[in-house]
Amino acid sequence: MTPFEIGAPPRPFCDASRLVQRRMPGPRLAPRTTRAVPEETAIAFSYEGAAYAVMMGTPADLTDFAIGFSLTERIIRSPCDVETLETVSTADGIMLRMSLAHQPSVAYWERRRRLAGPSGCGLCGLESLADAMRAPPPVTGGARLSRKEIFDAMAALPDWQPMNRATGALHAAALWLPTAGIVAAREDVGRHNALDKLIGAAARDGISAAGGAVLLTSRVSVEMIQKAAIFGAPILVAVSAPTALAVRVAESAGITLAAIARQDGFEIFTHADRLLDREFEQPAAAD
Repeated sequence: MTPFEIGAPPRPFCDASRLVQRRMPGPRLAPRTTRAVPEETAIAFSYEGAAYAVMMGTPADLTDFAIGFSLTERIIRSPCDVETLETVSTADGIMLRMSLAHQPSVAYWERRRRLAGPSGCGLCGLESLADAMRAPPPVTGGARLSRKEIFDAMAALPDWQPMNRATGALHAAALWLPTAGIVAAREDVGRHNALDKLIGAAARDGISAAGGAVLLTSRVSVEMIQKAAIFGAPILVAVSAPTALAVRVAESAGITLAAIARQDGFEIFTHADRLLDREFEQPAAAD
């Protein structure tokens, strides 16, 4: 793959003027100051000269995004399938133009997305129910985690979120491996974009997720499970709750889903056999 850029992409965050309001006694005037806020940019993906999708995201780690998105959309099987990547910045957003080593399948041309995907949605623009509910590949990795490892991994995650520390508004996705701890993390205003970027970064570095866990700072919706399954991650840990559909898909895909992971505990929703100790309460399975 030969990446190159035309024009500089915008910074991932910028300073915005604000008025700070505090609960204070007396008629004090609020001082005007600035703070960092994240950019939200239209990022378009095209393959072989044909538009495929437009996602709203943070203009950072764009090569990772291009590779990860292409993998989770099943357009490519490895980074080597992308021969060239051209990043074009315009006044309206960023275009990621890719040429492929192999012509896309007929299914690709039929599945091209027609609408923009907001930063909060990873499935927007799909034209059929079947596209949204594609069965993820089964995950069979033999990773095992202890309660302490989950707590330690989630406690270490903020150190891998420099843009969120600056803005307080970005999600993160990270890959944790036994003995190594967190080996990669990516951030974005969209939780699914962060996961795509992580998947792209790991693929480019030749890092397998089969023996580890994906860590998320967001809720777990079905597309996050689908992407984690394509990534081959046997365990997914998130700070927020999953949807019922995400629980059902994680169960069928063989993924251990731990959620609501906070300092005081976490809950296991599927495949608890990957936990080395059982000092937790397992909620009832979703209908």
